[in-house]
Amino acid sequence: MYSVSKHLISVPILAVVAIQLLFIRSVLSLNQTNAYLHHICINSQGTYNPGSPYEESLNRVVRSISNGKLRSGFRHVSNGDPPNTIFVKLQCRGDSYLSKCHSCLSTAFSGFGRKCPRNKGGIIWYDNCVLEVSSINTLAKIDYQNYFYMYNAKDVSGNIESFNKNTKALLYNLKEKANSKETNAGRDNTVYAAGEKMLGAMKLYAMVQCTQDLSPEECNVCLNWILLKLPECCSGK
Repeated sequence: MYSVSKHLISVPILAVVAIQLLFIRSVLSLNQTNAYLHHICINSQGTYNPGSPYEESLNRVVRSISNGKLRSGFRHVSNGDPPNTIFVKLQCRGDSYLSKCHSCLSTAFSGFGRKCPRNKGGIIWYDNCVLEVSSINTLAKIDYQNYFYMYNAKDVSGNIESFNKNTKALLYNLKEKANSKETNAGRDNTVYAAGEKMLGAMKLYAMVQCTQDLSPEECNVCLNWILLKLPECCSGK
């Protein structure tokens, strides 16, 4: 149950801080599920014992987030005194709020408990949300260490060079849109944008998002970093 502070990049994923780039079949699809994507247990933060003050702090945070409002799709809660302070961060996808966000939260807490039992720190990603639990406060910090890639094993058909060029152009356009005050006016600093582009007979969907604890400037830095890494994993994918 928890999540750690490390950034989320998403198809590449930067976990604790917040950047999520998801290439999904349909960004605006209403048929969203809480599909599990990936997890990282932060072993360097150590483990805790059943009934310990750390576990008590964790349980209080879980109750606080579970009972709280998730209208903006983001929560950051801490509890406990050092060395038993715990920090939990939840970020839902920009198009997955309210009931879907709460549902993903419940799934993430239980999933993290199974994947990283007794770990003080870790991150777990689902299609609709990312949950981070940590003994270190990573609020408003970019994580350059924890990330992963997801991609179709098959190459796209047609001109791969053209596909890569158009993909890059769409993502950079969405990056600017996500960090635009006009785009997210009145949306609680929601740094999120989704769009699509026709490539001949094929349609390309893309989404970019940062966790809301990042400023537009920090989000821009994070997205630039992960976009530069795309060729390493996803050329023609």
